[in-house]
Amino acid sequence: MKRQLVWLRSDLRINDNSALAAAAAKGPVIAVFLRSLSQWQEHGHGANKLDFWARGVASVQAALNGLNIPLLHRDIERYDQAPAALAEIARDYNIEQLHFNYEYPLNERRRDQAVQGAFKQAGIAAHGYHDAVAFAPGSLLTGKGDYYGVFTPFSRAWHKQITADQLTLRDTPKAQTALAINSDPLPALPELNDIPIDGHLWPAGEDAAADNLARFLRFRGRHYKDQRDLPKVRGTSELSPYLALGMISHRQCLQAVMAENGGHLADGDLGLTTWVNELIWREFYQHVAVGFPQVCRYQPFQEHTKQLPWRDDEEGFQAWCEGRTGYPIVDAAMRQLVTTGWMHNRLRMITAMFLSKHLLIDWRRGEAFFMRHLVDGEFCANNGGWQWAASTGTDAAPYFRIFNPTTQSTRFDADGEFIASWLPELAKLPAKARHAPPQDLLNDTDYPAPIVDHKAARQRALGAFKALSK
Repeated sequence: MKRQLVWLRSDLRINDNSALAAAAAKGPVIAVFLRSLSQWQEHGHGANKLDFWARGVASVQAALNGLNIPLLHRDIERYDQAPAALAEIARDYNIEQLHFNYEYPLNERRRDQAVQGAFKQAGIAAHGYHDAVAFAPGSLLTGKGDYYGVFTPFSRAWHKQITADQLTLRDTPKAQTALAINSDPLPALPELNDIPIDGHLWPAGEDAAADNLARFLRFRGRHYKDQRDLPKVRGTSELSPYLALGMISHRQCLQAVMAENGGHLADGDLGLTTWVNELIWREFYQHVAVGFPQVCRYQPFQEHTKQLPWRDDEEGFQAWCEGRTGYPIVDAAMRQLVTTGWMHNRLRMITAMFLSKHLLIDWRRGEAFFMRHLVDGEFCANNGGWQWAASTGTDAAPYFRIFNPTTQSTRFDADGEFIASWLPELAKLPAKARHAPPQDLLNDTDYPAPIVDHKAARQRALGAFKALSK
């Protein structure tokens, strides 16, 4: 009997999965997961993401077993081994067609093209699906036929052209007749250099993702516009790890919003529509990875910024990494990151801009540090956010926009509660003094003085950007 092979990657769910649904509609299904640890680590993924990934695979395997769909597992060192590994499975298990959902960074696209080429040569159909985005990259273009390099017109076009079909959930497979094939046992992760965070902080799997979405929409969604920038408040969806590995889909999120918002995505409750825009940002950055592949080579989107004279400041970089800059909001954020594997989005902007503007340290070093620690580390979003903060990317913050960390702190953590929760040495200080503690209040602590003066750092950054020739 001919069988369908589903290649799972960053789409670890059985519900609303385009490749899985298409395969199940054609015949008996076998699933496979290729673990590429060496390449993933080369791409910067650290212990937190790899551990979450492994737990996600275990979760989807349990769900597939309930449908009598076996999940095979193969270890490959690098992506260029994927065609041979999949072709061997196709031969061994009498596979008629391969199904997978596209990924958009450059290395992943090259891998998928190589797999499709190998299967074509073998006479086996290989189908890719644009599952992670509403619009296939290249299908949503400017009036001149170019990829969008600015978010607002992209978002406007997205809302204008979105159809009900694009938001329709894919069918969940029904249990199939059991095959005489067992799921492979999932090998444990090898010992990693970094110890992953406590897994209880981020339970893996689509049930955990669905619970997070339901709680967000029930308790916080309508307040999202007002609370999303307050790091002490649990005001965001906290769905980014689940979206990054496909434990929940953008369609499931958007359908849930419409159910809460009278069927609307662009109109209605301001909190919900603001969150929809964040989902569109994720899609925008995936289009950028395809339309402007230089960003996948760690080059700036704004080509003229290649000339920026980044500083070689190892001491400053280590102070930033370890939360010892003397700017409490920056230090509290960095400690949140290394402790929990996650950082509040407003704080990602503050810390990224501090490194790239105050310290004038190459944004790529910060991007890599984030990727190594984030449980939600995903290339397109991480690269896009860092280039925005550094004024080298799409929709780049104007180079003269340089956040004052103290002003940001007083605005978004007015009573210094977030600071106190992550910098216990400052918790005894008066609330208003936590943002920029005077030295006389720090004498009994080991908290450092600021490593750079804001005004001087701002002028240095302005000078560096003004000197660029476009």
